[in-house]
Amino acid sequence: PRPGDPSWWFAEALAAERTVPAPPLSGRIAVDTVIVGGGYTGLWTALALKRQAPAMTIALIEAAQCGAGASGKNGGKVSGYWSSLAGMVKTIGPDGALAVARAGGKAQDAVHAFATAQGRDVWWREGGSVSISASPAQDADLAAPVEVARALGVADTVQALTPAAVARICNSPVFRGGVFFPEGATIQPARLARALRQAVMEAGVTIYEQTAMTGLDKASPNRVRTANGEIIARDVVLATNAALARDSFVAPHVSVFSSYALMTEAAPDRLETLGWRQDVGATDSRMFIHYFRKTPDGRVLMGTGSGPISFNGDPDAPQLRGDVASAERAARGLRRLLPAFAGVPIARSWGGPIEVSADRLPFFRTMPGTRVHLACGYSGHGVNPSYIGGQCLASLVLGRQDEWTALPFCTRELPRLPPEPFRYYGGRAV
Repeated sequence: PRPGDPSWWFAEALAAERTVPAPPLSGRIAVDTVIVGGGYTGLWTALALKRQAPAMTIALIEAAQCGAGASGKNGGKVSGYWSSLAGMVKTIGPDGALAVARAGGKAQDAVHAFATAQGRDVWWREGGSVSISASPAQDADLAAPVEVARALGVADTVQALTPAAVARICNSPVFRGGVFFPEGATIQPARLARALRQAVMEAGVTIYEQTAMTGLDKASPNRVRTANGEIIARDVVLATNAALARDSFVAPHVSVFSSYALMTEAAPDRLETLGWRQDVGATDSRMFIHYFRKTPDGRVLMGTGSGPISFNGDPDAPQLRGDVASAERAARGLRRLLPAFAGVPIARSWGGPIEVSADRLPFFRTMPGTRVHLACGYSGHGVNPSYIGGQCLASLVLGRQDEWTALPFCTRELPRLPPEPFRYYGGRAV
């Protein structure tokens, strides 16, 4: 498969709409807050601000169309952090890990409420998520989530699965044991982004699409520059995902990898062959996982997080979006993990950058000495956490100390990565 834009998700979502792009910015405007980035984080932030400060004037600018980036390219698996508990205990301690996982639970409830509201069809399917061993080398990774959850008194958040239990979910010849997390759902990710866009506009936020930020003057007030205009604002929210890796404040803490995915043509009979009837999102247990799920019309998405790394965090490096070898790795993963789909045509393949933080957790911060706030480091896990990001950023804009800004996402000391070129070659070696 040859990857390209847009993703299958984004093409499907736009085809289902009867809307036109928002116009680009032209001229000079002044608002209370400007949000840069029209993906999940920027859109959730706008909604949170309008809910808490209805009189606030907000403009949101997006370089392309809302949802065209990572928010419309991901696997559409929605879950919090219970599956990451073991790793988080090592990096932020048991109390911090539990606080993050419980915040993920609140986010899951909020995304569910939004996604299932009357008049919205974002393909929400609630079936949990499963991590599967697909080789003997992966078997050892299955014990830690169960052991750590039991030790922390939250044993109900994970369930060990025997090979027979895994086969009842999806009967692949290479699947072995697994672990099941009840908190999990699947969605059409681009439809969720587009529904958020509509809700933001209905809330009174002005959106400008095809409007990239060309410069930011941090002052009092701030000035966001674009090709054909500028926005003067007291507060700026930077929600541009991997593009933030260029920023000197962010750069020491993230590297930019890439993830590639494919969507098959519809083949519901092959799903029956596998006995795959549950709406469960799945991963294998590799370091750079394969992630996969089915769609309501019988397609399968297969993705892999093992795409190329960019030098010096360049989010525009061509190999992040057009690497044929990475697209083929996703196709090989499909053939190996779900052999019943080996002969099913691939409808579309795509790739994109993901910014990976040093401890694999996102961070939400105000740049020192400014009123510029940012979200970064989702590390390939952003559908659920971007809701948390929106709440944290809204609280930072409003100057509130609350349950969101008390989370380790906002308070922990950020670990640093080695400088270039060691970061690039180290990442390639991994």
